[in-house]
Amino acid sequence: MSLRGKVAVVTGSGSGIGRAIALQLAQDGAVLSVWDLNQEGAEQTVAMIEKAGGRAIGCAIDASAERDIAEAVTRTRAELGPVTILVNNAGITGFCAFLDIAVEAWDRMIQVNLRGPFLCTRAVLPDMLAAGWGRIVNISSSSAQTGARAMAHYAASKGGVIGFTKALAIELAAKGITVNNIPPGFVDTPMLRGSPIDIEAAAAVAPMKRPGKPEDIAAACSYLVSEAANYVTGHTLSVNGGRYLG
Repeated sequence: MSLRGKVAVVTGSGSGIGRAIALQLAQDGAVLSVWDLNQEGAEQTVAMIEKAGGRAIGCAIDASAERDIAEAVTRTRAELGPVTILVNNAGITGFCAFLDIAVEAWDRMIQVNLRGPFLCTRAVLPDMLAAGWGRIVNISSSSAQTGARAMAHYAASKGGVIGFTKALAIELAAKGITVNNIPPGFVDTPMLRGSPIDIEAAAAVAPMKRPGKPEDIAAACSYLVSEAANYVTGHTLSVNGGRYLG
């Protein structure tokens, strides 16, 4: 599924799922603008893309900060061209009993996980409208589909992403722009390994008896941004190994 000639932005692509998505889209032929709060991680992803023969630039930004986003978009347009593919992957997680969630923690979760995709989408959407073609993929979470103990703030933020996806898909459907979301479930990433989840125990009760891989999410994203998914919009493509069936 060739993306030759397309410019893609993947937020939070300095590691984990975001990195796998960036590498896959580069393999598919897109040129990449790698956005991540961790500059070293972004540069490593760029180096991996270039080593494989692709083209990429790295932007060290907070994907929930309007000024950072504006600067990254300006640089991306100048060095690569107009953006027609956006993957809103950057996010944070957290585990806390509901009554112990501080207002500041709630606000930060919403700021990064929901306000961030809004700001990033708003910044690049004019390029897609001008081209009459665009692909937006939001990375949500299976926790928003099933609920999750001690993750009310996280599940709420990601549930908002699913609603945001559907509303924007309807608004942009006649303009050649599709908007879809992928809710990963139990994927082996640095974020998962830094959480209190017992990976081995969770895998033992999972339908597939193993965690997913970042590449599993990347493969789904590759499809959704391709011409093959031209008639797919507002869709929630669950990649969770059977954790949630619905």
